[in-house]
Amino acid sequence: MARYINPAKKQRLAKKGNQRKWAPFWIVPKIAGTGKKIHPSVFTKIKRNWRKTNIKP
Repeated sequence: MARYINPAKKQRLAKKGNQRKWAPFWIVPKIAGTGKKIHPSVFTKIKRNWRKTNIKP
């Protein structure tokens, strides 16, 4: 890849990189209430995977 990357393109790729993670652990008690044992993936809206979808840079 070239040394210079367009800042807008870099920003888009950085955002897509963050969209592959689960929601943070503190979201579970905030949304579901304390004492609930629910996996953070339930509260993750966008679950992106590099095998499933391709990013348009």
